[in-house]
Amino acid sequence: MTVLSEIYPADRVSLREVGLRDGLQLVKAFPSTEAKRDWLAREHAAGVRHFEVGSFLPASRMPQFADVRDVIAAVNALGGAHAAALALNERGAVDALETGLGEIVCVVSATEEHSQANMRRSRREAVELVGEIVRMRDAKGHGAIVNVGISMAFGCSLAGAVDPAEVLRLTEACLAAGADIVGIADTVGFAGPRQVAALSASMAALCGARPFIVHLHDTRGMGIANAAAALDAGCRVLDGSLGGLGGCPFAPGATGNVVFEDLVFLCETKGFATGIDLGALASARSVAERAMPDEQFYGSIARAGPPAAVAWRA
Repeated sequence: MTVLSEIYPADRVSLREVGLRDGLQLVKAFPSTEAKRDWLAREHAAGVRHFEVGSFLPASRMPQFADVRDVIAAVNALGGAHAAALALNERGAVDALETGLGEIVCVVSATEEHSQANMRRSRREAVELVGEIVRMRDAKGHGAIVNVGISMAFGCSLAGAVDPAEVLRLTEACLAAGADIVGIADTVGFAGPRQVAALSASMAALCGARPFIVHLHDTRGMGIANAAAALDAGCRVLDGSLGGLGGCPFAPGATGNVVFEDLVFLCETKGFATGIDLGALASARSVAERAMPDEQFYGSIARAGPPAAVAWRA
């Protein structure tokens, strides 16, 4: 079984690049498998090591993920790289456990309304599914860790306000069901730094030595400020998407993730070494832009570049 601390060490920041999963959920067109391999290889050469690369859903529903098995294999061929992918049901988990996937991502919504829209399950049933996937993994002797993302953790465009205590209750329930790591997601970009700092601090207290993930969207321009607040409150695993692509198809008003390149810059300026070369990362962005010419890409680092001097690294 994979040891969680080997994937997400407690003494450093880990940045998960989710462009090939969350980033492709709302696009008009998507990269070929070969372009995805190029995207991954260039990011890996730049120092990226954590990749969320697709979902195990029927190709008729999500054709952009029909090649998820090939993309997982491409990640596994890169030295030291870690592949994660989403499984929303038992069938998806069966398929995931037939691959060399390093991390199965599950979703539990913070609200009943989004849970039904996204999964056609209640929140209780979604937590039960986490436990079933853990049992399936253990029975097969598969080494994947199980990651549960709590969507709409800071507010829901379907149900409105979300009580932070309910997010913590769901976190405890997922850990009790066997999840290895839990994340909190600002799925529709409702939060500001104060809210992110408060819930991150509560997650840090609840999880103790176990890491937790913060997944942010930049819907209202708060993505980087919120990431800074999460880091200050003890979060050491953050998600971002190349060029700020992304959004949940079942969450009205959802738009792109926090820009991965800008997230790297933030971490470095705050004194967290990422091991990622921002200049080299730009070549991966060019692959995505060529593959999806009709999509809008975002990012201040892409526009202005990193500072010429190295002194910006704290």
